[in-house]
Amino acid sequence: MKIIIIGATGTIGKHVVKALETGNEIIKVGLKSGDHQVDISDTRSIRNLFEKVGRFDALISTTGDAHFGPLKDMADSEFRIGLNSKLMGQINLVLIGQHYINPKGSFTLTSGSLSEDPVTFGAAVSAINGALDSFVKAAAIELENNVRINAIGPDVVEESPQYFPYFSGHIPVTMRRVAQAYVKSVLGAQTGQAYKVL
Repeated sequence: MKIIIIGATGTIGKHVVKALETGNEIIKVGLKSGDHQVDISDTRSIRNLFEKVGRFDALISTTGDAHFGPLKDMADSEFRIGLNSKLMGQINLVLIGQHYINPKGSFTLTSGSLSEDPVTFGAAVSAINGALDSFVKAAAIELENNVRINAIGPDVVEESPQYFPYFSGHIPVTMRRVAQAYVKSVLGAQTGQAYKVL
């Protein structure tokens, strides 16, 4: 399979690459690194990526910025960081990518556990994760040519200790478990799912 992994060198992405690299052609994509570069907040950049890469079998996105901070201090501009990047960036990967993906291909986006299990300072992230999960469920019934779409929603991961103080009582998820959720999405048969990794 020809698999595009956006965020391939990031905290999650590098583990997803390792989990899928055997027997597949992995196209590593990052903002400033990888085989190709893309700014997912810019639709022109996304179109340029697909024009360069051409037809593909699966796309995985493990990227997207969002603001994490107290609600009482949050401004419109801070909330929109996530809307423009993590939400619309990933949605545009699908809106544009659907015209390049092969029949029976798949999209796998990244949301997060905060859509269902919010924490202090995570209001913007919770809203964006929930929107991504809903988009995936709705898009699954319209994507043509048996193309599938799922979202992976990890809890705080073991390699992000800077967030541990905000996730009291949460047991950090191992990178192996997170990576295998992406494998399930790509190599499995389900669609319209929001897989929570807790």
